[in-house]
Amino acid sequence: MGSESVFDGIILHTTQKGLLEIKNELLETIVKHEPITSTYDVEHTPFARGKFAAVRRCTHKVTGQSYAAKFIRKRRRSMDHRQDILHEVAVLYMASVGRCAKIVGLHEVYETQHEVAIVLELASGGELQRIVDVQDGLSEKEAVHVMRQIIQGLVFLHQNNIAHLDLKPQNLLLTTEYPEMDVTLCDFGISRVIQDGVEVREILGTPDYVAPEVLSYEPISLATDIWSVGVLAYVLLSGHSPFGGDSKQETFCNISQCALSFPVDLFGQTSHSAMHFIRAALRTDPRSRLTVEECLTHPWLTGAQVELPLNFVDDLELNGDEETDQEGCGSEEKGATSSAQFARETPTRHVTATTCLSCGAATQCCQLHNTRRSSVANSPVVEIVHDRGIIC
Repeated sequence: MGSESVFDGIILHTTQKGLLEIKNELLETIVKHEPITSTYDVEHTPFARGKFAAVRRCTHKVTGQSYAAKFIRKRRRSMDHRQDILHEVAVLYMASVGRCAKIVGLHEVYETQHEVAIVLELASGGELQRIVDVQDGLSEKEAVHVMRQIIQGLVFLHQNNIAHLDLKPQNLLLTTEYPEMDVTLCDFGISRVIQDGVEVREILGTPDYVAPEVLSYEPISLATDIWSVGVLAYVLLSGHSPFGGDSKQETFCNISQCALSFPVDLFGQTSHSAMHFIRAALRTDPRSRLTVEECLTHPWLTGAQVELPLNFVDDLELNGDEETDQEGCGSEEKGATSSAQFARETPTRHVTATTCLSCGAATQCCQLHNTRRSSVANSPVVEIVHDRGIIC
């Protein structure tokens, strides 16, 4: 199964679960080994930087066309990460050949002894995070427009059994200047292939967006992305994180307890269908979340007019930050999508218990607070160092 072909010239890695491998004959056509500066004028100062990568604007010396070149170090902490980089190249190549317009376009790849430079489509509008910061969130109409495009890109990935695992506004690029709001997905460095019969357990992600199964070291699935979709929708509508605490540990605790609320000062003008969408995505049991196809057909994104369950409307009558809506975090067998499903009874309230490694509490963390959610402008990608549970 390790050598199973998933795309023309792309196979599953023989030893590293969840990674793609590019066959040598295709690799030779994709990767160039001459200096990138022989073809491009590369700006010295990066316009974006990560822990192990820097993105610089580059201009083709012949055509004058500008691109974004992502320079990634091959060795990190004395370990060779070339295969992880080529996995990202493989995902981008699949999207390029598959003509998925909602995933950033791959142009060329250059490799030297110490780094790989991935030349990508230049998104003129920059990161979506910049717009969220300036406006403290988007209008609901803008949020619907953006979420629909995000999910369209995610459909391509999930149809190819790839989980992105790091969906956030920093990884959503505006291909046009605001207010057009056309977006593409980028940064597939921690994406993973999900295979039947193969469990992938990795502790990677961004604190505010990471799913509870990642924190508890349970198997990753395509549904892990759907949790991030729910967080994204919340952030775009409010400008705040649904689970953000005063520390990463408190944030992780809020996630594991699914401490979800819709404060009236943030959601007073938001439609009930938007909040239903968020709740249907933010379920602690991955099996009960919407699928990506169901997200795309949810009434919030289609504009369908449906009747809400009476108890759902009552549950959203929140008076302030101290009330918490746990209902969206239950373990319903399947999320609602069609008009008939959308109007059905909402599930019994339920919270998955998670043991705190610090205080030992099984159902209520000693530091779990319904504090005002903070903005998530600068959440870095982190590795959560504990194998089991969360710390608080």
